[in-house]
Amino acid sequence: MTKHRIYTMSFARVYPEYVAKAEKKGRTQAEVDEIICWLTGYSHEALAAQREKQTDVETFFAEAPQLNPARALIKGVVCGVRVEDIEEPTMREIRYLDKLIDELAKGKTMEKILRKP
Repeated sequence: MTKHRIYTMSFARVYPEYVAKAEKKGRTQAEVDEIICWLTGYSHEALAAQREKQTDVETFFAEAPQLNPARALIKGVVCGVRVEDIEEPTMREIRYLDKLIDELAKGKTMEKILRKP
């Protein structure tokens, strides 16, 4: 089975898409970075280094220092698919991030996006 094309894309290539989606709705790059760091455990410096290294998306998630256990609370539909029903682990992580960025663009508060009690 061939890997989905997103796996081999550079994270640095998809990152500006996340930022553009957020900024188009009045949100900030800093908020996008906070979401990515919350989800993956990367520090802001390590996130910048991953972009600089042109790490592919699959490796970006595989090398994530500490995937947030609260990410299992992320529910909903992205690209017509329920994120909680995605069985392939890497694709599920990618869709978790997509869903969080969607929530940011829809105006949710950071507390709700980051699943804070």
